[in-house]
Amino acid sequence: MKRLILSLTFVLVAAAGAFAATESAKSPAPTGSPAIGATPKEETAPIELKTKSLFAMETNARNPFWPIGWKPAAKISDSANEHGGGDISATAFVVSSITIEHGAKFAIVNGKIMQEGQQFGLQVGSQTYQITLKRIEDGRVIVARHDQELVVPLRRK
Repeated sequence: MKRLILSLTFVLVAAAGAFAATESAKSPAPTGSPAIGATPKEETAPIELKTKSLFAMETNARNPFWPIGWKPAAKISDSANEHGGGDISATAFVVSSITIEHGAKFAIVNGKIMQEGQQFGLQVGSQTYQITLKRIEDGRVIVARHDQELVVPLRRK
């Protein structure tokens, strides 16, 4: 009896496999996916970008890394102190850090974060001078007051 059941099972499995093979030969493979083992007939087209992402910051724009609503404070001195006094020495400035990356230049001068072109007040004794950060270069900054330019090196510890 066991032999009969085994032989009938074998015949049924073989008949089901033959039926599936004839059905797959009659119906073509779907067009969206190729049949197993078949090679695709068409090459896929390369992806073309319509618009590329770009970030360009204007020179007078707000730095996106500053907190919302925060603006750099610049001390404005009165004109009586601006025109008085003698020359300023480079030792009046402490440049502790310089960052130059993709056109954005920042320096920490006397403990404040500054950009090129930014003006700030420097108090020496009882006098306050209006100073402009003219250029930020690798390892030094150039500050200006009227016709006087000073090169202030980065202080490394």
